[in-house]
Amino acid sequence: MTGNRRFKWLVCILVMLAVLVSACGSPSKSSNPETPPSGTNTPAPEPGAKDPPEGTTDTGANELVIAWLSDPPSMDPHMSTDQQTSVMTTHIYNTLVIHDKDLNIQPGLAESWKAVDELTWEFKLRQGVKFTDGSPFNAEVVKANIDRMQDPEVASPRASLVGMIKEVKVVDEYTVQFVTEYAFSPLLAHLAHSAVSMVSAEAIKLDYEKLKAGEKAGAYLAQNPVGTGVFKLESWNPGQEVKLVANADYWGDKAKVERVTFKVVSEEGTRIAELETGYAHIIDPVSPSSISRIESTDGMSLNRQASLSLSYIGFNNNKEPFNDVRVRQALSMAINKDEIISGIYEGTGIPAVGPLAPDVNGYDAAVKPIEHNIDKAKELLKEAGYEGGFSTTIWTNDNPERIKIAEYVQSKLKELNVEVKIEVVEWGAYLAQTAEGKHDMFVLGWSTVTADADYGMYELFHSKNVGEPGNRTFTKDPELDKLLDDGRKENDPEQRKLIYKQAQEKLVELAPMLYIHHQEYLNGVSSKVEGFWRHPNGIMQLHQVSIQP
Repeated sequence: MTGNRRFKWLVCILVMLAVLVSACGSPSKSSNPETPPSGTNTPAPEPGAKDPPEGTTDTGANELVIAWLSDPPSMDPHMSTDQQTSVMTTHIYNTLVIHDKDLNIQPGLAESWKAVDELTWEFKLRQGVKFTDGSPFNAEVVKANIDRMQDPEVASPRASLVGMIKEVKVVDEYTVQFVTEYAFSPLLAHLAHSAVSMVSAEAIKLDYEKLKAGEKAGAYLAQNPVGTGVFKLESWNPGQEVKLVANADYWGDKAKVERVTFKVVSEEGTRIAELETGYAHIIDPVSPSSISRIESTDGMSLNRQASLSLSYIGFNNNKEPFNDVRVRQALSMAINKDEIISGIYEGTGIPAVGPLAPDVNGYDAAVKPIEHNIDKAKELLKEAGYEGGFSTTIWTNDNPERIKIAEYVQSKLKELNVEVKIEVVEWGAYLAQTAEGKHDMFVLGWSTVTADADYGMYELFHSKNVGEPGNRTFTKDPELDKLLDDGRKENDPEQRKLIYKQAQEKLVELAPMLYIHHQEYLNGVSSKVEGFWRHPNGIMQLHQVSIQP
């Protein structure tokens, strides 16, 4: 070994010893990660922690780090219904068209489009776009994607987004036509949904090979996403972190960061600590109870975004006693949503009358909600034969607000002699088991991503969509089905509004769920981050994010 190399080894050993000494002498973490040490907004550092260099984290230069609550269960846009997957697929894939900040339709992989007649839409596609596997994007790829979503053997839970498309015509290499069964005015809004992302046709073939070999549809694409997006998957350690790397061959404006790391950090206090110490640049979500802490701490800010979302308490209409509308109405009357909003959400968001947020096309402000009335609730339970109450369970995932909602429901329903057991279920199992109908009551949310009433109600309540596609309350009502079918087939805007008003009134009457509120999305953001915003549909937008020194 040369003298120079001996010197380098000596330096390394001294640095390691210094870190060990620092770790032994550093203060321990607070026993309650939600609560900072007295008199300061800065938590005690992790043992051995050191300040990251300017403009970086401890994980690498020009790497954006996001600490969030849970992991995506899949990377397959056609086979997933959760928001974590949507965040990933929005950045790995592209759709034909997109919704901008103001919910206007803009070009995506389609440069232009026109209605040929009331049943036919024609799209001119971008030329020269390639997938990350090197295969080209063209009209045949578009057809392969729609065919896959509609394939009964694949059984995509997102099939209803394109279910009205009767035929995909490949006109030429970069021109494609969609022929619908009926005039469907929100078609463009549906095509802007991240679930209708364009996947490599070669990757679709590989997924079909897995399917033919006896594996579930999506087995390949769940782990091996191949898109045309601004980022591509670099690595994935399920339950720990996902790393995306910038796609050097992206057809649009390139990403301004080299990598994005999504770290699973389940505890709110730990997420905030990572933001404060520079080990995360963005955290998601921020609990309303932590708003003041974020806003009063130097070096970070709170990003607030009004949403198209709904938070709700669902009832499994397939199970007794929730198969009785009087029971569902009674429980809805017993639970005061205003107390939930003020006490749990710190007043953020607005009360929900039905499933649609005010910015959704088709929302009607004249619809009247079920009012809080404990005496009427007791009368209804008596009529239904449950004067003495009953025992049940309420499920939630590990979202802190949802856990608090479950605790609130448990407390309030004691007034009706209803005993409620709370079960906190891991996110992947939560989605799978509520899709299978194994639950009684549950706390969940839904975002009307398309900003149109069709998606806000057809997916959630039509009998065709029970289970994984969105109808986890297992609502089956012929009158409601007809309204929802008529609404998606009606092309006259005023007539559509009338149909959807009737559907919203019917959903108040049926009470398949207690509609709590339309939330604000809350994110903590480092002052080093520029260009971050969150779409009203809930998807974090990282395409133009940069990290400033």
